[in-house]
Amino acid sequence: MTFAGLATFSSIFLIGSMLLTWGVLNYLRRKAILDMPNHRSSHAVPTPRGGGLGVTPLLIILVAVVFIHTGVSTISHWLMLAAAAGLGLLSWLDDRHDLSAAVRFALQFIAVIIGVFALDKPVLGGMVPVWLDHVLVVFAWVWFINLFNFMDGIDGISGIEAGSIGLGVFILALLVPLPEFIGSGYIGLGITAIMIGFLIWNWHPAKLFLGDVGSIPLGFILGWVLLDIASKGAWAIALILPSYYLFDATFTLIKRALRREKIWQAHREHFYQQATQRGLSHAKVSAMIGVSNLILIGVCFAQNDTPDWLRVIAALFVVLGLVGMMVRMPVKGAPKA
Repeated sequence: MTFAGLATFSSIFLIGSMLLTWGVLNYLRRKAILDMPNHRSSHAVPTPRGGGLGVTPLLIILVAVVFIHTGVSTISHWLMLAAAAGLGLLSWLDDRHDLSAAVRFALQFIAVIIGVFALDKPVLGGMVPVWLDHVLVVFAWVWFINLFNFMDGIDGISGIEAGSIGLGVFILALLVPLPEFIGSGYIGLGITAIMIGFLIWNWHPAKLFLGDVGSIPLGFILGWVLLDIASKGAWAIALILPSYYLFDATFTLIKRALRREKIWQAHREHFYQQATQRGLSHAKVSAMIGVSNLILIGVCFAQNDTPDWLRVIAALFVVLGLVGMMVRMPVKGAPKA
């Protein structure tokens, strides 16, 4: 695709996201579908929740268009996309009626098991038997879906994270112009465009939230893209691009599990939440994550002869630096301890 073609492609999804989110916002306001603040919330006023009603259909259309354009026609790929749509419907019901954790997890596992068959190669590169590779991928993918949902707690954060991951995958396709990365690159570019359109409405102070109807299918599709590029040899990039979300969610929830707390319940212990509690604005924290993600993208592609393990270590230092700033950076006007 030419530069003009890429620009047109991304503009369609950006404008579509902006307009669909605006329409969804008006619908949510009319129906008074609001996220009411409570002691665990990071917002102070009732805010429409369910922006994913606009984002999720666009994500599914995006992936379908790319499948058609790149000639992907296996039943497994289309079933994976149907599973993403099913997760969107389930998550909308959860947004409205608070489904039980058992129902949510059961259906997520079903969707992910369907999705695994849309991966062309083992993700771990033959290091373990194929059956074990599939089992590990299923658990990792379900975890990624849920951590993406857990981390969607302040204005702009998931739009920044998903857009950054999409951008990194697109750059991979540009710099490593192999046929197997072309489809992922288009999807990455489209996700970035969709997230920019959504952020127009979700940036602080947010006019609406993504909701589970957005964050769950988004985590599912991003998880598939990352696992797909990992199965094709770009495992370090697949690990580095979402590394802040991976670190914050995993560290925080392991800590809560060791205290025997219900890890699926809402809380305010993630590092980004600690930052806003200390007085940093949602916009500043999300911007810090965005800048760090750009550095992580640089880590992915700087010096082609750098070993993958060294890139992963460098990414860990970037994430630790971000976390350190969140919990230690002086905040103007904040009360002294």
